[in-house]
Amino acid sequence: MSTKITNLDRKGLDFIAKHEGGYKLVAYKCPAGVWTISAGVTFYPNGTKVKAGDSLNLEEAITLFKTIVNHFEKTVDSYTRDDINQNQFNALVSFAYNIGLGGLKSSTLLKKVNANPADPSIAKEFAKWNKANGKVLPGLVKRRLEEANIYFS
Repeated sequence: MSTKITNLDRKGLDFIAKHEGGYKLVAYKCPAGVWTISAGVTFYPNGTKVKAGDSLNLEEAITLFKTIVNHFEKTVDSYTRDDINQNQFNALVSFAYNIGLGGLKSSTLLKKVNANPADPSIAKEFAKWNKANGKVLPGLVKRRLEEANIYFS
């Protein structure tokens, strides 16, 4: 019996941080127009949204990212079957971190993962989530392909 995966490994954490542009110490608007800081963080642990003028030092940015990612890890774990592997978990947390937990929860991708994690059509489900504000973004096309490749590696 395999061990249940409930946390990202170092590769998963690094993948998300890289795709979120690394650790930004001053708030900025992401391509979807949302105020963001650190590595793609849009809200603080208390629920307050990031706003213009917010800033952090590097240690605070890393701690904030890990705290917010932990919320995503717990929720993705609660949404998924217990036998997915580390790469599948990493890909799903990255996906959810980028599109939001509500998007994951209602997605055909999640339904397919929970029905059969080896279903090859899951790769096409990642690829569908490539838009921000209705516009296809090359960065999202690339990220979804990489997430699907991680999922199936």
